[in-house]
Amino acid sequence: MIIKKFTAKTENEAIANAKKELGEGVVVMNVKDIKPKGLFAFLKPHTVEVTVALEEESEKYTAAVSAINNVIASNQPKETPVIPTPAEPEAAEEKTKKESSAIEEKLDSLQSLLEQQLQKPEEEKEKDDKKEEKREEPKAETEIDKFMKLLHDTMLDNEVDEKYAGEIIDEIEQINKPNMPFDYALANIYQKMILKFGKPDCITPAENGIKIVFFIGPTGVGKTTTIAKLASIFRVDQKKKVALLTADTYRIAAAEQLRIYANILEVPFRIIYTVEEVAKAMEDFKDYDYILVDTAGHSHQNTTQKESMGSFIHSVDDKVNKEVYLVLSATTKYRDLVSIADSYKEIADYKLIFTKLDETTTLGNLLNLKLYTGASLSYVTYGQNVPDDIEEFNPQSTVKKLLGGKN
Repeated sequence: MIIKKFTAKTENEAIANAKKELGEGVVVMNVKDIKPKGLFAFLKPHTVEVTVALEEESEKYTAAVSAINNVIASNQPKETPVIPTPAEPEAAEEKTKKESSAIEEKLDSLQSLLEQQLQKPEEEKEKDDKKEEKREEPKAETEIDKFMKLLHDTMLDNEVDEKYAGEIIDEIEQINKPNMPFDYALANIYQKMILKFGKPDCITPAENGIKIVFFIGPTGVGKTTTIAKLASIFRVDQKKKVALLTADTYRIAAAEQLRIYANILEVPFRIIYTVEEVAKAMEDFKDYDYILVDTAGHSHQNTTQKESMGSFIHSVDDKVNKEVYLVLSATTKYRDLVSIADSYKEIADYKLIFTKLDETTTLGNLLNLKLYTGASLSYVTYGQNVPDDIEEFNPQSTVKKLLGGKN
């Protein structure tokens, strides 16, 4: 495996340089902004560093051993863009550094732990030697087999579904060679899992006209707060024109909460009861960039309410640029998540947003739902603060947590 960094003015330019040198088969492992340093740093342009990987033939395994350590170091989650709390930027930065350090320590200690578990005491070796003199022992597991089993168990500890953990291990074992270095196996799993997650697919402006975005999901997952966070980012940070609608006529508190956020952001707010009112809102806000629509957080088993929601969503088909985001809690049991995902799939195709990452110590369900639904992940949230506790999904840091144990 070739792992190499390319620096350019933009991410696309760096990736193009990588493909020009290494070929189209390169895989992007990490993207990092490089801030200029020095006395006249403010005069220097920002650059982007892209780390890419390219699989080679098996005889080049040895080169990967030294390269993977650089990959793990260069993919620290602390490089992931976050929105720090304005009042306490230093505290937020320090918290990010501590979290990154903790994850790194777990990954760094993984190989040492494996070596300790795989190493036999001398007394056991002597006993084995004597047994071999008497009879031929069955073929024992190799060290790499035990290593792969430990990685499999680590994923299960982080609540990756056994089916998907087994598939990942099987894919890696197909390219295993006798005495293959642990680092190379770890690098392959790391790369495979990042590829399975894919890049985050987040909300961007329509090429022409407005974009209407519907947020669906069960009760209590934080849809309204998530919409407020995104509206704040679009309105304040990106200077976009945003309108907020709610079709949640079942919970007065939810509508009032969104109205308060709309007043704070000084953006239009409207409650919609019928399909005709959706069309009227599109006409009234046709010069806007985004219309964000909250929907009722009813039970996914309520067929009548699901049909009503579907009529709202599909009323704009072929009229404007539309996206649908299914908002789920990372604390929900996987079996329930599957039921919810299946139910809402009957309404519309969607992308995934996971909330309440601060309320769980395991992130396996993010991978589980991605692989089960095939839907793209977009954002994750980790608290109630608006707009701070939200960021684009980061596959690199998530995979590190899945391979490095509980937080």
